[in-house]
Amino acid sequence: MVAINKRLAIGATTLLLATAAVVATSSHLSKGVALLKSNPKEVVEEVWQVVNFSYVDGTFNKNDWDALRRKYVVNSEYKNKEEAYKGVREMLKKLGDPYTRFMSPKEFNELSTDISGVLVGVGMQLTQDPKTKKLVVVAPIDDTPASKAGILSKDVIVKINGKSTKGLDVNKAVELIRGEEGTFVTISVQRGTEAVVDHKLRRQKIDVHSVKAEYRKDDLGGVGYIRLNQFSANATKEMKEAIQQMEAKNVNGYVLDLRSNPGGLLPSAIGVSRLFLNEGTIVSTRNRNGSCNDPDPDCKKKADGSALTSKPMVVLVNDGSASASEIVAGALQDNGRAVLVGQKTFGKGLVQSVRQLSDGSGLAVTIAKYYTPSGKDINKLGIQPDVKVGLKPADIDAIRKDRKRLGTIQDPQYARALKALEVRIAAANALPTANIPSNLDVTSPEAAVPIPVPAPQVDQPANPIDKPVSPN
Repeated sequence: MVAINKRLAIGATTLLLATAAVVATSSHLSKGVALLKSNPKEVVEEVWQVVNFSYVDGTFNKNDWDALRRKYVVNSEYKNKEEAYKGVREMLKKLGDPYTRFMSPKEFNELSTDISGVLVGVGMQLTQDPKTKKLVVVAPIDDTPASKAGILSKDVIVKINGKSTKGLDVNKAVELIRGEEGTFVTISVQRGTEAVVDHKLRRQKIDVHSVKAEYRKDDLGGVGYIRLNQFSANATKEMKEAIQQMEAKNVNGYVLDLRSNPGGLLPSAIGVSRLFLNEGTIVSTRNRNGSCNDPDPDCKKKADGSALTSKPMVVLVNDGSASASEIVAGALQDNGRAVLVGQKTFGKGLVQSVRQLSDGSGLAVTIAKYYTPSGKDINKLGIQPDVKVGLKPADIDAIRKDRKRLGTIQDPQYARALKALEVRIAAANALPTANIPSNLDVTSPEAAVPIPVPAPQVDQPANPIDKPVSPN
């Protein structure tokens, strides 16, 4: 079990499986925070104090935070915990930040279970669009009921078991989607302007393995294909084992697939980056004062000379690559370690702290923004790939019907990644590239013509917590 209040979270959304990105929680809170006693009002005060002390925006998104304390703490009475929890949620809603959220004891316990990587659900991450308030799929988890049904990133969940999701927050949606193993839930999905499609999904125990690796023998002399599904507590360990296996087979290069990876734990993103990057900055974070509590005064996380390989690599990304995925992609891109191929990433550049409160409930608070090594703020902007390659609707349908196509030559983005990797390998070995178009520049966004993919416009980072998203 991951101790949530000791983890940095950066990515994911509320996984309906649910993975949450967690950040280290500060213990230096105001003396006004006391242990919850018999008065249910105390939890409201406790939440107010945590936000007051650590929220990333000192203006509290242009709210008078003291006035909100007077309204919800000083001048309000609560008969029971349920009323107090309702008050907390109303107070937090004023921030307009989907990643700062309150969790009941049950929801918090479920989040803890999610981080362990085993849960019962249908296998997708959800978030709530801050503008439209619609429930949006961040990404389906590979080989789960959701992915097998063809649910994709940016799909909008309009109904759950026939009940409209209008006004429904992520926590409640997850509660409706989860259930006993073997039972069914019907998810109604809308993609862009297409008609709503109902998917009857059977809930199952989902044991999420972060890494899948495969050695591919081809004209390049052997490629290590590694797909990273999420940045769980075991991601760095699993990635290390995968690289060691590929190195033992003497691969010539790597394709790291981060497509539809919604994020996860910040330490895992740093750990994975260090396995490929021997030197340089990985990410920097800034709280509302422009500083952080880390020993490093620059708040920078750097490579530490522990890389397991320096061989050429390409990273696959798409609009479902969020948070922790964007940290790794940005680190490898900015340091010139890898070429990014695919589509613009999701755009979640916020870090949340997740802490348990005195009564067993939990609170996720946005405490910092993160920046790529070159100083780019990617929140709501995403990271542009070096080589833009979209997927045609026909390609999406083909992969949806046959998931085995993903990460093969029948996957146009993967095929383009191999071409980019061929250039990198040739350059590294000073080999001729007669079979490569002479006008191909793999470092240029114009190297490949983007193929538009119709999808709902979602201007929100994929994880209500950085991660936290909710895996159902």
